[in-house]
Amino acid sequence: MDSQVSAFASHMAKGAPPPAARFTGFAEYYFIGGNNDPTQIPTEMLAKAAETVIKRDGHLIAIYNMGLGPLGYPPLRKFVADKMQRHRGVTADAANILITTGSNQGIDLVVAAMLNPGDVVVLEEHCYSSSISRFKKSGAVIVPVKLDDDGIVMDDLARILAEQKAKGAPVKMIYTIPTIQNPTGSILPMDRRHRMVELARQFDTIIFEDECYADLIWAGGGPPALYSLAPDRVVHIGSFSKTLAPALRLGYATGDWEIIGRMAALKSDGGTGALDQMIASEYFTTYFDEHVESLTAVLKDKLDCMVEAVEAEFGTHMTLFKPKGGIFLWMKLPDAVDVRKLIAPAAKAGIVFNPGPEWSLLGDGAKSHLRLCFALNSKENIREGVAKFAKVCFEETGIPPRSRNVTNTAG
Repeated sequence: MDSQVSAFASHMAKGAPPPAARFTGFAEYYFIGGNNDPTQIPTEMLAKAAETVIKRDGHLIAIYNMGLGPLGYPPLRKFVADKMQRHRGVTADAANILITTGSNQGIDLVVAAMLNPGDVVVLEEHCYSSSISRFKKSGAVIVPVKLDDDGIVMDDLARILAEQKAKGAPVKMIYTIPTIQNPTGSILPMDRRHRMVELARQFDTIIFEDECYADLIWAGGGPPALYSLAPDRVVHIGSFSKTLAPALRLGYATGDWEIIGRMAALKSDGGTGALDQMIASEYFTTYFDEHVESLTAVLKDKLDCMVEAVEAEFGTHMTLFKPKGGIFLWMKLPDAVDVRKLIAPAAKAGIVFNPGPEWSLLGDGAKSHLRLCFALNSKENIREGVAKFAKVCFEETGIPPRSRNVTNTAG
């Protein structure tokens, strides 16, 4: 059938994407995607948790939403409330916590509940690619705000809010990843958090806070969540994909019932996977802090390995934005290099990476940037992959001229 012209080809919806490529396995050096370290999945403990919780509550899977309504499994919501209070400075009510099928569903629900075509939204100039695509699909008008090493530049945010109000097109929402920003890895300082809340109140704007990576901070904790400073003006989402396993597809949202209740009404999937919720709740209620401490130590070690490899291979020809947590490293080659031209030759060498323009609102302004994820790969793979990537880059661009103090040559 694949060799014939399909009747479906001429019947697709307008804007439907081309068919996905058939999956043939990961590249040898797979530096994309928010994957976790396979060695850090606590398989035995999860098996014990599964046995315990299925024996206790397994009968609930006979009914959509476990017969408990769309908000999710109550013990998991209680755990999220406790975690947010201990780690994010939030006094959260489990009654206002919605379990989602990954944090991406949380983004979808917030966008569906709040945005109309033409509404103005502020996004960080470098930003999570799936968020960019979702806001574009909504028909919102997206305005990029400047970033520096500490996150959003508040003077630029103030300028945008004032200019948009003067135009008669006020900003409806500020979408931000303030704690381990994706892709830069920065953490917004406390003074800027207070300033953002002040500006949101002054210009009657909602803050949409995405804390997908906030549990994975090297120093053991960041400033309190924006939601803790303004629960009346912030809708907050988080994820278990990075702390446990992305394939579990578990996230959460919290906020005023006016928004959480509407998100629950829009959640028409019959409920996030019940067993996923039950097992994560059973395991994390007891072992969350211990698990995250172990995981972040492993991830920090891998980051250090990647930084050493990139600095050795590229020297001063690569600018690094060293993250304060998370699973990826954002970096920049000289302005003359367009990393998009490296995608195909790198793939032939078994290397895949995230080109900067896919993670930025600046388009060609981010053409020299790229993102490498280090969680999935072993340290040996990281060293080998970075060395091979440097070789591809030199062969295509002449950069870097030296690697590990040795002059590079073609061939």
